[in-house]
This record gives sequence, C-alpha cells and structure tokens, in this order.
Amino acid sequence: MNPDQIVNEVSNSSVILLLLAAFIIISIFLGVRIVPQSEKHVVERFGRLKSVLGPGINFIVPFLDRVRHKISILERQLPNASQDAITADNVLVQVETSVFYRILEPEKTVYRIRDVDAAIATTVAGIVRAEIGKMELDEVQSNRSQLITHIKASVEDAVDNWGIEVTRAEILDVNLDQATRDAMLQQLNAERERRAAVTRAEGEKRAIELNADAELYAAEQVAKARRIQADAEAYATGVVAQAIKDNGLEAAQYQVALKQVEALTKVGEGQGNQTVLLPANVLEAFGDAFNMLKGAK
Repeated sequence: MNPDQIVNEVSNSSVILLLLAAFIIISIFLGVRIVPQSEKHVVERFGRLKSVLGPGINFIVPFLDRVRHKISILERQLPNASQDAITADNVLVQVETSVFYRILEPEKTVYRIRDVDAAIATTVAGIVRAEIGKMELDEVQSNRSQLITHIKASVEDAVDNWGIEVTRAEILDVNLDQATRDAMLQQLNAERERRAAVTRAEGEKRAIELNADAELYAAEQVAKARRIQADAEAYATGVVAQAIKDNGLEAAQYQVALKQVEALTKVGEGQGNQTVLLPANVLEAFGDAFNMLKGAK
C-alpha cells in the first residue's frame, strides 16, 4: 500500500469519526431536554402525542420525538371583561369580571381547544348572565360573594375537559344605567323618610306611654297617701269611740273641754299687745275641764 492510499484511509477514518462524534453530540442535544419549573413540554412522535415532560432533565428519542408545545403552568389572568345582564326583576346591569386560571394538563389544553383565553372569556360571560338572571338586583348587590362562588364553580365544571383549573373569579363592579340609578335613589330617599317617620312615631308613642305611667304612679301615690290618712283617722276615731264606750259620755266631754283650753292657750301665746275675745261660756269651759281633770285624777 502506497503512502497516498494510507493518507486517504486515515482521512476517511477521521471524517467518519468526526461525523460519528457530531452525530452523538447532536443526538445528545436532541435527546436531552431540560424543562424549567414553570413549564411543561408536550412531545410528539410522528404527529401523535408521545408524552408530557415535567420540570427537570428529561430524555426523548432523538430524530423521532419532538417537543411540539411549550406550555407555561403559571397562573394567568384574563383581561377584564364587561358584559350586560338582566336580573330577575328586569333590571339591566353591566358586570365587569376578572378570571384567573392555570393549566394543569397541557395535553388536553393543546389538543382540545384552540384559543383557551377566548374560550374561557366566552364561558364566563354566559355563566355570569345565567347566574344574574336568577337573582334580583338587591341580591346581586348584597350577595356578591355567593354569586362569585357560583360563577367559579360553574366555570370550573365547564373547563374541566380542557385541563384547566380556575383559581379565582371576581366581580369587580356592577354598573347600572342612569335611569335605574335615579329610580333607586328615589326609592332610597323614600325608605329613609319612612324609617324617620316610624322612628318619630315610636318616640312619640314612648313619650305618651312614659307620661301615662308617670300620671298613673302619681295617682297611685296620692291614693296611697289618702288611704294612709283615712286609716289614721279611722284609727283615731276608733280610739275615741272605744274611750267613750269604756268611760261613757264624760270622756267625750273631757276631750272637748281639753281642746277648748288648748285653743285659748295658743291664742294667748301671741307676742305684743293684743285683744283676745273669749266666748261667753269660757269660764264654764274652764270649770268643766277642771272638774273633769279632778275626776280623772
């Protein structure tokens, strides 16, 4: 073998080795897939779903398998959407909503729905209209949290086949047209006036009740005082009657004469020069009282 043939064979061997090395490097490059923590990769083989690669190092068959879709599994927020709805009491409202979701099963999302954001937005709009149509306007305003819960549950059921999890559904605002606002304002003012009138009426009623209670209490106290006075007078009368019964007529005459003496004594106790008029029988009264006192002793 001549030197030229040897050189050619060495060159050919080197080219083959280089090609083999390049093939191995390309195979390793194509066969090893590093997936970020926030993503999942959908692998196809000859156009069909082969597997879903999770975060970390993954291996696929070079030249046969191909990463067709790289899906982010981070939570997403749909653009705020506004749609009209009619309540059960025929009030037109404009509802502004916001939905948050994330993809759990990329293979379902990729092969079952084309535009997932538009699909979710349309689904939410329909569900919001249906749920608000079951409630009156006052319930929509006061039970917003309950309405959000129902909407979230309905959306989750609707998008379950798409491999999606709805994490949050919010109703940001419920707007009314100007005519409805004016009517509600009038109704609110009328309700306030009614409550104020009721409060005033209850206050007047309470004042009348308290006044009546006070008058009743005063009457009861007057009657009680009169009853006590009457009892005292009856007791005094009973004592006198018992004395008359026990001592006869002389006891009664003694009491009369004693009262006359006490009255004359009080008249004479006045200060200064004064004239005291005495009845004609005053001396007899003193004499009777004196005799009775002697008899009593």
